Amino acid sequence: MIFKIFTNAAKFEASDIHLTINSPVIYRINGKLHIVSPELLTPEVLEEYATTLLEKSGYKGDLKNFTERDFSFELPGVNRFRVNVFKQRGYFSIVARIIPNTIPSWRTLGLPDSILSFTKLKKGLVLVTGPTGSGKSTTLAALLDIINTEKPCHIITLEDPIEFIHSNKRAIVNQREIGKDTSSFNEGLKAAMRQDPDVILVGEMRDFETIQTAITAAETGHLVFATLHTVSAAKTIDRIIDVFPGTQQNQIRTQLAETLQGVVAQQLLPTIDGKRTVAVEVLKANTAVQNLIRENKTYQLNSVIETGSKLGMISMEQSLKNLKIAGIISEETFREYCEVSR
Repeated sequence: MIFKIFTNAAKFEASDIHLTINSPVIYRINGKLHIVSPELLTPEVLEEYATTLLEKSGYKGDLKNFTERDFSFELPGVNRFRVNVFKQRGYFSIVARIIPNTIPSWRTLGLPDSILSFTKLKKGLVLVTGPTGSGKSTTLAALLDIINTEKPCHIITLEDPIEFIHSNKRAIVNQREIGKDTSSFNEGLKAAMRQDPDVILVGEMRDFETIQTAITAAETGHLVFATLHTVSAAKTIDRIIDVFPGTQQNQIRTQLAETLQGVVAQQLLPTIDGKRTVAVEVLKANTAVQNLIRENKTYQLNSVIETGSKLGMISMEQSLKNLKIAGIISEETFREYCEVSR
């Protein structure tokens, strides 16, 4: 039954599945929750579903002491799914995200063509940022697929869990899952430095050790892609600096100014026709950007972005304005998401 729920979610083009006690099966479609069936899920049914999924993930522990587990798996002929099984009030709950079978192209995702220049780089740090569920992993997968298609190189990804599967094209792609193939992002990143990579993807920079290692990797001639949960380029840089102790922040500003190649900040927002689209802010590093980072004047970055359209930069507000003018989003949505990004 659990796999039928997953199969139907893919047919309905849902993005997420929610299964919790005393609640019906719920799908998230175009950003909104929809009840699929009025029948409420019992503790016994949820334990059966959780057991089936955990066995699929290779979990061999005691279910009585179980707390949570994050993993991905594939239903052949259907889709891949990223699953989180967890306990709440002592009962099992399940949340799953549907991962498309094929990696969407940047055009399909509605991304600006100016981000393609990031795939041509030989070294440096490129950050894709945004709230949870904003499509960061999908954007990164699309960028890596371009590199994989066009460039003979060695790509190493560090993911928690692995979502999109990259088959070798012109590149060699090694995908490592946190908890299975390596113990943590930081340890995986340190190991990657000894594995002759050209391109490294860090699924999430969660702590200052990982951020420091990622910057070092970019400094030493690697192209590093990574994500953060920030909504603008300026806030992204501030977040990185703020993670470090005060005594190290000047040094990190200097390193970041020298290694950062760009930031793609994105938000998913509802369209007038009930679907969802992406708004994107693009920052590209130039001398002005580097100087502002060094001098701790990130509050001036928005001005650089607004005047950098010829270089392929675009502010979040301008991206939202373009969507409003095109009749894709409403005035209300425009105002709401402009406020969020400030």
